[in-house]
Amino acid sequence: MIYPKIPLAQSINEICLAQGVTHIVISPGSRNAPLTIGFVNNPKFTCYSVADERSAAFFALGIAQQTKKPVALVCTSGSAVLNYYPAIAEAFYSQIPLVVISADRPSEKIDIGDGQTIRQENIFQNHSLYNANLVEGASFENDLKITQAIHCSIINKGPVHINAPFEEPLYETVNALSIKVNTSAIANRTPAVELQNTSKFATIWNTTKKKLVLVGVNDPNSIDASIIDFLVNDPSVVVMTETTSNLHHPSFINNIDSIITPFSTSDFEFFQPEILLTFGGMVVSKRIKAALRKNQPKHHWHIDSLRAYNTYGCLTEHFQINPNDFFNQIIPLLKPIESDYFAHFEVINQLRKVKTATYLSKIPFTDFKVFEKIIQSLPVNSQLQIGNSSAIRYAQLIDIHPSIEVFCNRGTSGIDGSTSTAIGAAVANNKPTILITGDISFFYDSNGLWNNYIPKNFKIVLINNGGGGIFRILPGHDETPVFNTFFETSHCLTAEKLASMYNFDYAIASDETSLTAGIDQLYANNNKPFILEVFTPTRENDKVLLQFFKELV
Repeated sequence: MIYPKIPLAQSINEICLAQGVTHIVISPGSRNAPLTIGFVNNPKFTCYSVADERSAAFFALGIAQQTKKPVALVCTSGSAVLNYYPAIAEAFYSQIPLVVISADRPSEKIDIGDGQTIRQENIFQNHSLYNANLVEGASFENDLKITQAIHCSIINKGPVHINAPFEEPLYETVNALSIKVNTSAIANRTPAVELQNTSKFATIWNTTKKKLVLVGVNDPNSIDASIIDFLVNDPSVVVMTETTSNLHHPSFINNIDSIITPFSTSDFEFFQPEILLTFGGMVVSKRIKAALRKNQPKHHWHIDSLRAYNTYGCLTEHFQINPNDFFNQIIPLLKPIESDYFAHFEVINQLRKVKTATYLSKIPFTDFKVFEKIIQSLPVNSQLQIGNSSAIRYAQLIDIHPSIEVFCNRGTSGIDGSTSTAIGAAVANNKPTILITGDISFFYDSNGLWNNYIPKNFKIVLINNGGGGIFRILPGHDETPVFNTFFETSHCLTAEKLASMYNFDYAIASDETSLTAGIDQLYANNNKPFILEVFTPTRENDKVLLQFFKELV
């Protein structure tokens, strides 16, 4: 076995292995050479080389998103580490474990004009759960900080930063370890939590006729079937889900914006819940946030073992417990109550479904029609990764098969790493993975394709409407050069040359006939990753979408 000669690098390698951090994403560099030598020469690590640090970080995030285990990021000193920040922020708000290990110059070389040096200590402090600023050499204190950082990432589900200074020479190796670290793993399990005051909350629940359960980003197959059965059998409960909630039942309302956008004042008054029960991560729908902020419930209970955000300005209780544990402990005390709350919404829900089908059957070839056709074509038991901005919002309006897992970077809702994240997820999940993305997001993260690990059955559906189409939907749209240049970012780019350069199969579609043919090609070819680029009419998409909400009544 070959090891780096530098003791501190040996310590980091050995502690990562002991703590179960075995997926390592490395961006090539010199200062991080001791770490790289240790990781790539040990067959117990799975190492990936991704040159662009921003892309590398989102690639690692995609792997961690799927495995639920920390993935290590390793980079050289200087500006390299700064490029991790967008993915670090996403991991922080999406509760995804990442371990950043940045190589650094020794402290005496900082701020004296030495090359490739910046102030790296605590560089992610606003969005990192733990910052381990190491000193040169192996020591008990360093070992403790490394171990605590990794442990924190596992238990608290988020990013941590280990900053490690190395002095030259950097490439020397040895055949045996020169250090001995305490490699016994800390118990990385959260103890069971007993729900307190269950009778109090059960009494409130049992005397309340309007209960709204709203589910944000949620892992597939994570909620017990018995809990779903309980919720659907209570007429005082309405369950609203989003595409990213990965929670399905015919009685659940999965088209929130279609339901509430046409509401009148009296509809909103009836809608106002007495109890709002939330779990899962971020919610996409701006409309539901606005509705609940204006029509606040008396009680807002959020279930999450780690955090609770006061999204609606009325949070009254944070249950620091897993949703399954919460329901399984409190359900024996709960009973259905007579109410017309669910029945009222079920009538509206069925009406909206009919109206949606009617509208989709008559609209021209636009973004909305493309999303309908693409989502309906997704293979069962596949995984869908969705880009941000317009893409995730259109996806909320189309029913999706319950077997399909859905993910989107909703922690910070940025467009910057959707492609890289999807590729990382595809590497880790062993499922057919399809990314639906907009053009601005795709071109912004085109370095995500600069990756030697992309599975042959990975698919990208690129919806190219010539710019940031979401800005045509938002208030303030005005057809002027300023709008087209500085908001919409109009362009005439295509992905054809990128597909050729990165060895993707490629097809285009610009109407329903070519889209049908393109979809057939997309799923027929699995010898190479595939890009289906769909061109839609820039100036028609927003009109069709906005008219949809007018015709729902």
